[in-house]
Amino acid sequence: MITLKSKREIDLMQKSGMLLASCHKEIGKIIKPGITTLEINDFVEKYLREHGATPEQKGFKGYKYATCSSINDEICHGFPRQEPLKDGDIVTVDMVVNLNGGLSDSAWTYAVGEISEETQNLLDVTRKALDKGIEMAYAGNRIGDIGYAIQSYVEPEGFSVVRDFAAHGIGPTLHEEPQIPHYGEQGKGIRLKEGMVITIEPMINAGKWQSKMDDNGWTARTVDGHLSAQYEHTIAITKNGPIILTEQ
Repeated sequence: MITLKSKREIDLMQKSGMLLASCHKEIGKIIKPGITTLEINDFVEKYLREHGATPEQKGFKGYKYATCSSINDEICHGFPRQEPLKDGDIVTVDMVVNLNGGLSDSAWTYAVGEISEETQNLLDVTRKALDKGIEMAYAGNRIGDIGYAIQSYVEPEGFSVVRDFAAHGIGPTLHEEPQIPHYGEQGKGIRLKEGMVITIEPMINAGKWQSKMDDNGWTARTVDGHLSAQYEHTIAITKNGPIILTEQ
């Protein structure tokens, strides 16, 4: 079932999103070669709790961590661990914040030290793909318009769009309807309505779009070992257009 949010609910989610955005900025200051994703995870949990919030995904279906931290060829749901990050790595840190009942969800891919020009291009295209999707998040448009905007931009750039995972509605629970693929056809799918709050979170691969699952049952990675990047915002659909809730 798709739930439409009131202005009060959206305001709560925006306060949560602003805290989440500030946490991402702090992560950007500490990421460097030698740090571990487990150290980043512990930093995030401490930061959120010090600001009166909780990491919503911790405990979700038995998940043990405050963040997902996906390195290099990991697409999503990577476990934080004690393996030090190396110069040239990329790591996607994904988190869901609960602040006084308001939920927000955002992922960011970070460069570790100096990365190659090809890797930087992957990050740039993925970030712009998110923008392309947000540009379509208007009441009256359809879900397919979002996916089409992303896919039709990404593929001519020489990258592929992951199809095994989708964006989603959010609030008051972590994952709600509708599901929002990052590929699709214009004019197809559920129509967006004022009051919907959704994520847009393209996962873009340098090689094939297909994924495979690690033995832990959570972590998805590329089938060919090529890099994957992701950027995600939580978006409110309003009569005046999309509002990005997870930025300051």
